[in-house]
Amino acid sequence: MDHPTLAFLGIGLMGKPMALRLARAGHPLRAWNRHPDKAEALRAEDAAAGILPCASLADVLDGAAIVVSMLAAGPAVGAVIDASLPALAPGTLWIDMSSTRQDEAVDFARRLAARGCAFVDAPVSGGVLGAEAGSLAIMAGADETDFTRAQPVLRVLGQPTRVGDVGSGQVAKLCNQLIVGATIGIVAEALLLADAAGADPAAVREAIRGGFAGSCVLDVHGQRMLERNFIPGGQVKTQSKDQANILAAARDAGLQLPLTELVTRHYEALAADLPAADHAAALIALERLNPGKRLGDRPDCLPDGAG
Repeated sequence: MDHPTLAFLGIGLMGKPMALRLARAGHPLRAWNRHPDKAEALRAEDAAAGILPCASLADVLDGAAIVVSMLAAGPAVGAVIDASLPALAPGTLWIDMSSTRQDEAVDFARRLAARGCAFVDAPVSGGVLGAEAGSLAIMAGADETDFTRAQPVLRVLGQPTRVGDVGSGQVAKLCNQLIVGATIGIVAEALLLADAAGADPAAVREAIRGGFAGSCVLDVHGQRMLERNFIPGGQVKTQSKDQANILAAARDAGLQLPLTELVTRHYEALAADLPAADHAAALIALERLNPGKRLGDRPDCLPDGAG
């Protein structure tokens, strides 16, 4: 089966394994990153995949039928779209898998439509492990025709679900992050309570995994907390950004989300000095509120430059 040429923009924590999966699935893939060495590293990691690193947006977009972007936030996506417009051929499909705001996604679609290009907002959940395994939950906002065209690419990366028109994918991602952010904090509270009250926190986690409290967050981030492993699968700064976007969406919808407001303040405080740590570092923020209380005696495993 012949695959269309892809331009993949953004070779970061998530973009790297996603680009590798697409190339290994047989998609002709060109890669671009603001720091060109990251795109070059893809070719070195898997020479057989045939990835072509490109130093400029004009080069990476030349001949690409589909563009996939995985960038830090809405402003970065907007800037890259604006810089790319002169090089985009009419009919190009742009799939943005970054986490942005709903209004930003709608605006990206408008800018691209003026060039004769289509747009799908398709943010993901599942972290680096999901990206590596091709098991990401993909929440897509698009019309039916564009979603159908995007599906062969998205299915390499995980399970895509169309949740509505353009912008709806970002709404779904915010709902996901609302639950994830709060649940990480609750898991931290449960494990610290178990430890402080004299129970074995690892055994408590195991005991409750099969009940109503069981979740991916308890499985993955609960284990990270027990190990005090804060090397990022997702980052505090990303979760903090998402929390702010959740509250912005709530204001636009005329809602008050009191629990999310509290969770957001915790992530904002933690992002001030541990922005690159895994968001399981919510445990550290909780321990700072409880001087003398600490989960386990292992040293913290943090990314370089943190701590």
